[in-house]
Amino acid sequence: MSFTIAIIGRPNVGKSTLFNRLVGQKLALVDDEPGVTRDRREGQARLGDLEFTIIDTAGLDEGAKGSLTARMQEQTEAAIGLADALMFVIDARAGLTPNDRSFADFARRANKPVVLVANKSEGKHGEAGAMESYALGLGEPIQISAEHGEGLSDLYDALRMLMPEPAEEREEFDDDDVIRSDEDLAKRPIRVAIVGRPNAGKSTLINHLLGEERLLTSAEAGTTRDSISVEINWQGRDFRVFDTAGLRRRSRIEAKLEKLSVADALRAVRFAEVVVLMMDAQNKFEEQDLRIADLIEREGRALVIAVNKWDLMGRQSSLVSGLRTDADHLLPQVKGMPIVAVSGLMGEGIDRLMTAIEEAYAVWNRRVPTAALNRWFEQAVDANPPPAVSGRRLKLNYITQTKARPPSFVVFCSRADAVPESYLRYLVNSLRAFFDLPGTPVRITLREKANPFAHKRKRPS
Repeated sequence: MSFTIAIIGRPNVGKSTLFNRLVGQKLALVDDEPGVTRDRREGQARLGDLEFTIIDTAGLDEGAKGSLTARMQEQTEAAIGLADALMFVIDARAGLTPNDRSFADFARRANKPVVLVANKSEGKHGEAGAMESYALGLGEPIQISAEHGEGLSDLYDALRMLMPEPAEEREEFDDDDVIRSDEDLAKRPIRVAIVGRPNAGKSTLINHLLGEERLLTSAEAGTTRDSISVEINWQGRDFRVFDTAGLRRRSRIEAKLEKLSVADALRAVRFAEVVVLMMDAQNKFEEQDLRIADLIEREGRALVIAVNKWDLMGRQSSLVSGLRTDADHLLPQVKGMPIVAVSGLMGEGIDRLMTAIEEAYAVWNRRVPTAALNRWFEQAVDANPPPAVSGRRLKLNYITQTKARPPSFVVFCSRADAVPESYLRYLVNSLRAFFDLPGTPVRITLREKANPFAHKRKRPS
């Protein structure tokens, strides 16, 4: 049975640093600016032989009803409701503040076990601040430094007393190193990243899929900072969906925090299997949208385009048909990608979007039989032979698929460096059309056949 612990405390006491330390990865954004964390984030933590679910929360702070700050606190309260125990974190170097005292009362009212953690306890100043925390009435403080990994053995002892017996050791495997059957692939969650420019409606769409206000939304651009993952079951199929920060043009990104948010979003794209590019229906296919789509193709991820806020367009059928024409013209490198008109706020087009994600995932995993592949290859080369280079004919021998995810092929030929890029594009487009591989990146690399006579010496003249 999973044990869940929520990390709570006022802003900028090191909650996200502690979260990253316990999960063993830099999943949560960390910065000196207070209030970096907004949405709650879950992760699988491990401390010695203890395994548990950890929830990073926004800093407890007071705000006017309906404000972003107040809604962040509502997210924290929801995390406390889900948790079996709480880690109340204070900044030992800063000492106790009125907010610490106020929120300690809040933690007590939750009626759950509380572990008091005095973070940043390294040095003389940290020692003094940790001693002050006895006044909170939450028991003995555990003195740690989340940044430097100090005091974790004491934290282990405190958590060990709260938790059930540890689960048996189990082997862990990297997802990408295991060859799975079609049945295995059908059971595991599809990893989906939702990306796009700021204020495209990414969080609103995910909230509708979940049926709850799980992610903070606002008319203000840049509300989402961390890439937050949520588990969704849609009509019996499991998805792991990542909400990401909006991606602006690089020249407009100046603040350090936004750079961290963008880097986190790009990491979510690399981790995903299918990426949904969300566009605003009133400003679709702008230059930044095309840049993001090209990035997704270069990363080798299946692409689905969702044109959001379609309810504001009057639902004109002629506009829907124009989306396909525009997409294929502006993004020829992923020609045929699924494109769906949706309204995240009203819930329109959601079924079509989820179906498109499943279909794109299936194409991304597709393998083509070698015999059928080479029959197509012979026809394609006969219909349009490669051009002669420097008066010498290029000979393309055969093709084989080396892997899926995305579909990747190797063509064996006589002079790999002489085959023009334009001819490779012809082969990719023909392959995509013949084997029905719409939207997914297709990789074709060239390899020269070994010369069986290369080892023999030339005859003396």
